Amino acid sequence: MKNKKILLMCITGIFTALVFVVTAYLHIPTNNGYIHVGDGLIYLAACLLPWHYAMVVGAGGAFLADCLTGFAVWAPGSVIIKALTVLLFSSKKDKVINLRNSLAVLPATIVCAGGYYLYESLIYGNFVSPLAGIPASITQSVASAIVFIGFGLAADKMKLKSKIYGGKLR
Repeated sequence: MKNKKILLMCITGIFTALVFVVTAYLHIPTNNGYIHVGDGLIYLAACLLPWHYAMVVGAGGAFLADCLTGFAVWAPGSVIIKALTVLLFSSKKDKVINLRNSLAVLPATIVCAGGYYLYESLIYGNFVSPLAGIPASITQSVASAIVFIGFGLAADKMKLKSKIYGGKLR
């Protein structure tokens, strides 16, 4: 059991670093932030790791990316939004790409777009100007869904969940 926890912590650290790098350095700048596919890796982590480890990946990777790239004002919102997004996916299935996780990208889009809309509304003090950011949030979620499905199919082909959990799912 101790070795399993160490393995999960190591995978969590690797995913957190990957989310940070992809979000911080592989992005397209927009008016108020940037579009990235780091969420796709958060979705993948949520399907491979128990939820509490995956929340560290989502919140930690997003926090680091925001704080270390000059967008620290977004960090509190990102931590909450990415942690909540993780809860939409399940690691309890044998495969990463299954019906439940494939459909989870839809509410993940709503949580991301809606969450950043509300957070930006708080920052700017109105509910009108943040509407302009919704298309970028939706674009980010669609691109992240494509990355998630591609990497998820590869993980399933490699039987990655079986390798992590030793042939049994917990």
